[in-house]
Formats: sequence, C-alpha cells, structure tokens
Amino acid sequence: MSKNSTEIKFFNLYGTKDGIVSVAHINEPYGEKSEPVVSIGVSLTGNITHPEYRVHIPYENIDDLIEALQLAKEEFGKDYIPEEINPDVDEGIVGGE
Repeated sequence: MSKNSTEIKFFNLYGTKDGIVSVAHINEPYGEKSEPVVSIGVSLTGNITHPEYRVHIPYENIDDLIEALQLAKEEFGKDYIPEEINPDVDEGIVGGE
C-alpha cells in the first residue's frame, strides 16, 4: 500500500484457502490533484498489499455500485436456481449442443 492510501477493511474471500478481499482509500491515485478513490483488491494468495486483482471506484459511484451489488445478491445470490435452458431460445450460445 502506498503512503497515499489507508486500509479500510479486509476479509477472507469465501471459497478460497488464502484469498483476501481488501478495501482501501487512495488519495491522488492517478497523480497530483486526481480525485480519491476506493480501491477493492482481491488476492488469492493472501497478499493484502499487492492483490492480483484491483478495481478503483470513484466515491461518486459508490452508491451505484452498492445498488448493483444488492441487485446481484437478490437476483443471483446463494438461493439462485437458474431456469432451464430453452433450446429454441438459446441456439446462439457458443459451445452449446
């Protein structure tokens, strides 16, 4: 983590042995006078400071992200059971047959 960042929270990534999700605040992530962001990192090896995957979310988009995550959880969460594939509708799926 750079000196321009502050760790907010980290937690274990469900379904992995060593995976970690980290959330941090980053000042000036893209250089001087750039707007701060929230950085969400995922490390499958447990490395909080250098995650293999990272996304920066501007603070102005956090409410939209939370809303999208809530919708995903409601629609496709643990209790989600996919509908049966309809061959007449799904013929264009690559790899299907």
